[in-house]
Amino acid sequence: MKNVPFPLLFMLISALLILGIIVAVIIGPASISALEVLQALLNGISGGLLQGLVSDIALWQQTIIDQVRLPRVLTAVLVGASLAVCGAVLQGLFRNPLASPSVLGVSSGASLGAVVAIFLGLAASTLWVLPLFAFLGAAVTLLVVYQIATYRGHTPMGTLLLAGVAVGAFNVAMSSLILALSLQNWEVGRTIVYWTMGGLDGRGWHHVLLILPIFIVAFTVMMSFERDLDILLMGEIHANAVGVDVPKVRLILLLVTALLTGCAVSVAGGIGFVGLVVPHMIRLLVGPHHRKLLPLSAMAGALILVIADLMVRSGTSDTSIPLGVITASMGAPFFLFLLFKQRKLMRG
Repeated sequence: MKNVPFPLLFMLISALLILGIIVAVIIGPASISALEVLQALLNGISGGLLQGLVSDIALWQQTIIDQVRLPRVLTAVLVGASLAVCGAVLQGLFRNPLASPSVLGVSSGASLGAVVAIFLGLAASTLWVLPLFAFLGAAVTLLVVYQIATYRGHTPMGTLLLAGVAVGAFNVAMSSLILALSLQNWEVGRTIVYWTMGGLDGRGWHHVLLILPIFIVAFTVMMSFERDLDILLMGEIHANAVGVDVPKVRLILLLVTALLTGCAVSVAGGIGFVGLVVPHMIRLLVGPHHRKLLPLSAMAGALILVIADLMVRSGTSDTSIPLGVITASMGAPFFLFLLFKQRKLMRG
């Protein structure tokens, strides 16, 4: 496939993302027109100085937009961008288009930490307990996986991948065990089930403020290693030959992706396939160079999750479909396509 010019694709995805955010803020159970949404946004930006500039808006409408819809949409933007950019980095690091944030078991580790917090009743005590436990689960998982895979200072990528799969399976098993034990308490079991399926219900500004600084720092670090990631695509021997400190680069990027993945999971629960599908789609359009791949993957991941959450909220049924189910339904067919494509390449 011929590469699409970077400026053109950047502007296209930017326009679609802005449009998606606006539509997502407009659509909801309460009827609020586009002009009223615009007025609410102007009021929020100006601190109320531009009240009535476009249209009159009631206090309840302003509250819904400021405290319910806008933070939820921005959370979707940050979570989608985080998962997609982590997937892009891991695919470059492993030189494998099937890699994703769950490849090291970090996502399942973060989920296990959050499930423990819910089961023990600590998540209801304060807003920061759930993210903290998710961070701890992600960090412990990464430490265990890295220690298992490292021998005499060397960490083979294949061993690291297998260790991640094994530890991830253990995390899933422990989460299932806790869920089985929690079914005696219907409310706790229900909370765990819905959280593991992923969703953005009830997400507020504190969730945005939690993930935003971590995303900025992590993305900045990732972009600073974009040249090293490009060189690593040629193989570790070539990277060592041109002066890349492969163990150091690998450790830093693994830590950063684990931190950002753990943060995203702690905010939105289990959201699958975004980190797998989005980077591969962008790579097909602009090529493998990470200077273009990373920012476009972040923007496209944000767009995909905003659209998926919009599909969840615009359903006519009283029973809402979990966000993780939507993303899995979108991503699973593409994952199968990648598997068949890779098998074809191996035969050819």
